Amino acid sequence: MTGDPATPKPIRVLVVDDQALVRAGFRLILEIESDLEVVGEAADGEAAVAMAATTAPDVVLMDVRMPGVDGIEATRRLVGDGPSAARVVMLTTFDMDQYVYAALQAGASGFLLKDVQPELLVAGIRAVHAGESLLAPTVTRRMIEAFIERPPSVADPAVTRRLSSLTDREREVLAAVARGLTNAEIAAELYVSETTVKTHVGRLLMKLGLRDRVQAVIFAYEAGIAPHER
Repeated sequence: MTGDPATPKPIRVLVVDDQALVRAGFRLILEIESDLEVVGEAADGEAAVAMAATTAPDVVLMDVRMPGVDGIEATRRLVGDGPSAARVVMLTTFDMDQYVYAALQAGASGFLLKDVQPELLVAGIRAVHAGESLLAPTVTRRMIEAFIERPPSVADPAVTRRLSSLTDREREVLAAVARGLTNAEIAAELYVSETTVKTHVGRLLMKLGLRDRVQAVIFAYEAGIAPHER
């Protein structure tokens, strides 16, 4: 995979789970793919942060619940405080995991169940590496339902200032993203092209200082502009 500039570099993946059999299973799935390379395994969050510093992964598959430093704190250290450019995909056994929102707030770019089909796991890693967000449909639905059940809160002044930097159209697109719509669905709803929607999404992420669409969803709800009914 080296020496040929025309050959794309493989996506470097770090697998983090406290169960050795789970790590081995993911490694077997990923190493079949020519464009994926498992650069290491870690059994807890602290080891994951240390290993990420030396292996420079592109994507980290991170278990949520582990002894010691859990996946949420490890993600916070990797994405929030450290220089790592890795994108984190959180893994859990249950789709009702109470840590979903905390994990996404910590900076995770995706969330999948551990029993995900191998082809969907591989596709998810590629999507997150390409800059897309990744949420299992059940996770997205439960997160939105949790927000809907909350009483509307007064937005933080800093959030309000950031929101004021958006144009009216960018606010429309942000609200649509928060509803879980794809670029194609947003384009159809607003009668514009997908390219235009992609441009709007890119600009609003830049203006708000957000990493990806997952953070945009969280910001929209916290800013009080997301719908509170379906």
